[in-house]
Amino acid sequence: MQQNEMGNSGWMMPAEWVRHAATWMVWPHNKELWESGWRVTLAQVQQDFAGVANAIARFEPVKMVVDPSAVASAKALCGPNIELIELSVNDSWCRDSGPSFVCHPQQGLAGVSWRFNAWGGKSAHDLDEGLARRVLNHLGLPCFGTPLSNEGGAIHVDGEGTLITTESVLLNPNRNPGVSKAEMEEIFSRLLGVKKTIWLPGDPDYVTGDMTDGHVDGVCAFARPGVLLVDATRDQNSVYAEVARENRRALELATDARGRKFDMIELFEASEAVDTEAEVFCASYTNFYIANDAIIMPAYGIAADDVAAQTLAQAFPGREVVPVRINHLAHGGGGVHCITQQQPAWPVEG
Repeated sequence: MQQNEMGNSGWMMPAEWVRHAATWMVWPHNKELWESGWRVTLAQVQQDFAGVANAIARFEPVKMVVDPSAVASAKALCGPNIELIELSVNDSWCRDSGPSFVCHPQQGLAGVSWRFNAWGGKSAHDLDEGLARRVLNHLGLPCFGTPLSNEGGAIHVDGEGTLITTESVLLNPNRNPGVSKAEMEEIFSRLLGVKKTIWLPGDPDYVTGDMTDGHVDGVCAFARPGVLLVDATRDQNSVYAEVARENRRALELATDARGRKFDMIELFEASEAVDTEAEVFCASYTNFYIANDAIIMPAYGIAADDVAAQTLAQAFPGREVVPVRINHLAHGGGGVHCITQQQPAWPVEG
């Protein structure tokens, strides 16, 4: 089915908390990329990825895309219940380069392949730009293409028609020059079943140095419809504090697709864990991942981990909170959510 045949025909992107058939990830293998400026070794990063994958595999199947050059390291560190799928790739951020899965009440499961350009051409992506389509081909699922430059980490949905994103990503000239908000909202409506798009400023002045230009999955995350976990900082005088305040203000002014104001729960960032000499470091606890019956939480080996775990346990009653150390992965500017992509079970449950 081609994109122009879809219309408003009932396709929608379920929330992350519905039951999953699997979690997709991509194994890190690009030594030059990780070791050139991020103060970590590839082996350390692979340990962190394996920690996340093995934690998720306790709760649901994990499908790990592995570049043919890195099969040995993946086999050595990933548990036997993790399926390794050989596909050539550039990088390892499956949330962004992988498909966004969508569902239809009659036609089942499909996926959206965004135009992935490595966050505005920041690194090589000749292989990753086609990864979503190859994953969907592997599964035998339809693939809906779109000229919109977007990444999975740039959008959050509540499964009830609401999508949250940031202007600093989607309106960035390095992604979609000349494309209006209205045109983007029409694409979200058609491909994802979105009825209302909420625009946050994101990181317009690039104060975090974040390669993504301000993905929403470092700003906030849905606990359930109408309830958000929001990234917060205790250092109210930092440049990031102003970014956090502006995003919070936009959320306070917003209503969702059903007209609700948001209840907001603060998740204070892991500021004590930040490597001050690092080019970039992801200290956001909002970059967690909702797995079947569990919350896979970024952890750093600091006291703030316990506070974040308690907050997440209260926000997600009935799910086990599983902290996973990601100190090395964080040097790449991402967390647990950035390296995972949920494949919903069909029929959709929960």
